[in-house]
Amino acid sequence: MRRASLCVLCFLAAAALFASRATVNVVNDSDWDIYHFLLTPADEDDWGEDQLGDEIIEANGGRFQLHDVPCDTYDVMLVDEDGDECVVPEVDICKNSQKWVITNEELLDCQGWGR
Repeated sequence: MRRASLCVLCFLAAAALFASRATVNVVNDSDWDIYHFLLTPADEDDWGEDQLGDEIIEANGGRFQLHDVPCDTYDVMLVDEDGDECVVPEVDICKNSQKWVITNEELLDCQGWGR
């Protein structure tokens, strides 16, 4: 009985760990190409590596996939074609069916042009 209980607990722990990671589809619906995409958990200060490497997320519908991302709330730094940096705070990257859409509104808000 103990062995069966232990096996069930191990299985549940493994399932929870597996479920807490995702592939996230990033869609750039803005008018600017994105050249750099950096993440940091919202409660940390150090930016991770550029998720794009040598790739670019093209404007007006370009897509990029982040693989095996721990589901969490992140601050996201985007750098566009003009070198403008934009930090979008507290993005729940797995909340919306593992899809995050970059919009003109988000990028313009960073530059003080938004609402």
